[in-house]
Amino acid sequence: MKRFTKSHEWIDEEGTVGITDYAKKELGDIVYVQLPIVGQSITSGKEICVLESTKAAADVYSPASGKITAINDLFLQDPKWLYKMDLSNDQELSSLMTQAEYDQFIGNS
Repeated sequence: MKRFTKSHEWIDEEGTVGITDYAKKELGDIVYVQLPIVGQSITSGKEICVLESTKAAADVYSPASGKITAINDLFLQDPKWLYKMDLSNDQELSSLMTQAEYDQFIGNS
């Protein structure tokens, strides 16, 4: 089950992180991505990636704390996910929005 942030990132229980379809639509064509480094420790709520599109640049914030275990080097061609991580505190996920809460947040109720 995915959980969502107010800044339009998602994370699943496996620790895979991406940006929502809403964010992708708002950004438009993404032309550059700055991904984190495998092995890097990250803290929930801190900037971890940068996406640049034909419309704007957007910071991506980590929805949870942990350590980066994999990155999607092919994000520009296949933007399903950004990175994977080992979570250091599973309880952080409970503070994030469910799919229904996120849908209401973006006005898709």
